[in-house]
Amino acid sequence: MKIVGDSEHFQQPFDHDENYVSRTEFKKESELAQSLGIKLALLSKSQLDKMGLDEFLYDALIKLKTIKPKTEAYRRHQQYIGKLMRGYDHEPIEAALANVLNKNNNEAARVHVFEKMRDRLLAEGDSAIQALLDDHPTFERQKLRQLVRQANKELQKAPDKESKANKELFKYLREHIDE
Repeated sequence: MKIVGDSEHFQQPFDHDENYVSRTEFKKESELAQSLGIKLALLSKSQLDKMGLDEFLYDALIKLKTIKPKTEAYRRHQQYIGKLMRGYDHEPIEAALANVLNKNNNEAARVHVFEKMRDRLLAEGDSAIQALLDDHPTFERQKLRQLVRQANKELQKAPDKESKANKELFKYLREHIDE
């Protein structure tokens, strides 16, 4: 004889299935997959190339770039990308996305460092050149002095304009420090 309050009596067939996903959980997972797909769609083609994505997902993301935003076709294609994303493990994709985005942040920081270095060279002259040569002996003193002198001349003529020598000095700093 079974007791009416017995938990076995009220169990549903899916209660024993470990792979069962409720409808709410499925919707949440789908929305997360679609939002990750949208983040990927915002990347440039070169950034997507670096991520090493699956061919179908990569093609869908590239196709989205050709569709006019704020249209029904764009929304449907975003949903399609979300559907594709459900079939992939999100952790490696998120790690690759973080890596690609962090590289861009690092690049911006490096550019800022080179700009500060260039500005210091232009402001301080020979003392800053000597300090730079002490830290990085691969630079040529004469070339550095020449670029600094030329950039200062051009800045005196047109202080609000980015000068050619200023750009060359930045490029020279970047090339030699990257080595």
